[in-house]
Amino acid sequence: MPTEPAPPATTPIFDGHNDALTAPHHGHLATGSPSGHLDLPRMRSAGVRGGIFAVFVESRDDAARPHPQPGGGYSGPPGRRVQHARAAAESLAAAGRLLRLEREGHVRVARSIADIDAAAESPSRPAVVLHLEGAEAIDPALEDLDTWHAAGLRSLGPVWSRPNAFGHGVPFAFPATPDTGPGLTPAGKRLVQRSADLGIAVDLSHLNEAGFWDVARLDIGPLTVSHAGVHAISACSRNLTDAQLDAIGASGGLVGVVFACYFLRPDFADDPEHTPLSLIVQHIRHIADRIGIEHVAFGSDFDGTTVPTALGDVAGYPKLLDALAADGFSPEEIRAIAWNNWRRVLNAWWR
Repeated sequence: MPTEPAPPATTPIFDGHNDALTAPHHGHLATGSPSGHLDLPRMRSAGVRGGIFAVFVESRDDAARPHPQPGGGYSGPPGRRVQHARAAAESLAAAGRLLRLEREGHVRVARSIADIDAAAESPSRPAVVLHLEGAEAIDPALEDLDTWHAAGLRSLGPVWSRPNAFGHGVPFAFPATPDTGPGLTPAGKRLVQRSADLGIAVDLSHLNEAGFWDVARLDIGPLTVSHAGVHAISACSRNLTDAQLDAIGASGGLVGVVFACYFLRPDFADDPEHTPLSLIVQHIRHIADRIGIEHVAFGSDFDGTTVPTALGDVAGYPKLLDALAADGFSPEEIRAIAWNNWRRVLNAWWR
């Protein structure tokens, strides 16, 4: 049976997660860099016209990184807590870099769905959604949150893979389930509700299973996971169980499939040379078949992880679109995965 032709080069792409704002090459985002996975010239060349740009503050240790365990698998305890004062200072500096790029005309900071729509038609100024990956920059009384919203914050993850005032991140462990302890704190529930009130999308990536269900019970918007994989394929703690996928579909949400080798592979190996693009497609196919094509998208984690050599960096996105077409996804389905699904979910959160 012949496969569908590859989608046209004009198919716009939205990437649900990258760490370029806090990567070492962040000073070269506008002009291009020989290092890292993502900069604006490479985005434009690949047709990536929008994305969620994360602000992430390191723990200043390697405790959260996965380590091989005797008998196979990997594990890593959560990193040390990050103090609010340091997180706020470093996060404001990163947000300032983005606002400077906007002022210089390189990007449009997406504050409304109109900004996303404008970027779909304009390859020169991609839409950038400002995101906090872990909410340590927000004080537990939430007095900072309105200021961040005024600055353009439109997406927020309550936790990274460590505990904070708002909840418990899921430690990296392979093999393991995401059921790793308690969920949201009272402050975390207030943060989620207040974010929804302001029109800030709540991202459940890095939140453990108890926290996931805490957010689901609040019923404040489509359940959104910007960068994760399928636990049934790769049984690591950061990936989503089928029960979680079902809840995401029922809420009208989506999963941005991550490109991290050890979240894609059944053996958890961090082996970019031997991780084929077909594994990304396999995770996308599982989600599409289980909960519907409208609930799956891209969430690369460029500049925050190791990605398959066959993809390389953001400029490799056309290869991934070709791989989806070769697997039988139609041009309409590929456009949904590449752009329309993120547009729909962000519009649901922001309106």
